[in-house]
Amino acid sequence: MKLIQKIFGSENDRTLKRYRRLVVCINELEPQMQQLQDADFPKKTEEYQRRCKDVETLDDLLPEAFALVREAAKRVIGERHYDVQLIGGIALHEGNIAEMQTGEGKTLASTCPVYLNALTGLGVHVITPNDYLARRDSNWMGQIYRFLGMNTGLIQHGYSDQSRRDNYGCDITYGTNNEFGFDYLRDNMKFALTDYVQRGFNFGVVDEVDSILIDEARTPLIISGPTEDNVEKYYVINKLVHGLSREIRREEVPKLPPHEQHNIDINWQEKEDNETVREGDYGLDERSRGINLTERGSELMEERVKHLLQPNTSLFDYENMEILHHINQALKAHYVFRRDVDYVVQKGQVVIVDEFTGRLMPGRRFSDGLHQALEAKEGVRIERENQTLATITFQNYFRLYDKLSGMTGTAETEKDEFKKIYSLGVVVIPTNRVVTRKDLPDVIFKTVQ
Repeated sequence: MKLIQKIFGSENDRTLKRYRRLVVCINELEPQMQQLQDADFPKKTEEYQRRCKDVETLDDLLPEAFALVREAAKRVIGERHYDVQLIGGIALHEGNIAEMQTGEGKTLASTCPVYLNALTGLGVHVITPNDYLARRDSNWMGQIYRFLGMNTGLIQHGYSDQSRRDNYGCDITYGTNNEFGFDYLRDNMKFALTDYVQRGFNFGVVDEVDSILIDEARTPLIISGPTEDNVEKYYVINKLVHGLSREIRREEVPKLPPHEQHNIDINWQEKEDNETVREGDYGLDERSRGINLTERGSELMEERVKHLLQPNTSLFDYENMEILHHINQALKAHYVFRRDVDYVVQKGQVVIVDEFTGRLMPGRRFSDGLHQALEAKEGVRIERENQTLATITFQNYFRLYDKLSGMTGTAETEKDEFKKIYSLGVVVIPTNRVVTRKDLPDVIFKTVQ
């Protein structure tokens, strides 16, 4: 295999060689584009749109469209696309993931394929990890698109249906993965197509694609509505889970902070990994964030909740499964979820912290009674538990696009997953200049503290 690669080059090398031939064509058109007056740019866009509707494909228009965008960017924001940025743009247009190093100008590189695919009139979605980037890029890159005669939309939290519909109707629409996904769910809960805010899934460009398509792939987007349940049970069960202690096994001891390393069997180092070195009421798996009552904890909890159980039953009988469920959620709230890490309390409300971005997510709620358990723990007003009305994972949402592409600084390591799950190839884009950075070995610490 190495010998074949040495003779013929890797697949990435062959792809880049083909892209460089296209870049030569784009560069040859630069003098022609430099001769245009500012007023000619929207006219060129109209010309390309007509040609696109007639017989020419987007691939046919690519050299001219890319050359036009490059000249527009130079005039409007004073930045000219490097050849490697054009290569990145070609990779995106072909429905690939472009791996471009930090500082190589991914945002500018995306303008060429976004403009080219917007010529169809079917709309292009540019998906960012957070509202700030969506707003910044729509304002910044929007200058280029407006100069070219196209309009740009922005989807942000709190927008009305009419505002969303107007912004989705633009040639190019910026927004976060959450906003796009929830709009899809809300549309599917409506009875008339005329009430929809989205208009289809023509072409999507995902920024920080590894974070959104891999790290958050299985994250469900959920729209829920209130049930008729009484919230009093959360206050009652909240009081019953106080004062429990954690069972510690041998393999967990080195991971504990010093203040928790008490009452541990003095001979703990001689025990097997799965042997208990400190008795407790619950066991905790920090990796999966799972928690369960030990035998001792089960006996203690059954004694505490016996007044809530059905007559002549135990806590673990079928008739009491709902009570056991709420006990488990209360245990998670008290012993797994941490205030100011997993959530914050603001204005009398429990607000989730996004585990991937660290940003607050007002309006989002944990499901299955966990949010109510956290509200009981923090002593704030408890909202009624919700039932799921609509749900979809990011993985399934992004499969809706006719053509999908993405940008990131690290995609090569997940290329097999991108191919298997989304049928997306990864193209590693060379840097504009030789990298002189020295990558030092990782430093690993014993504890988080």
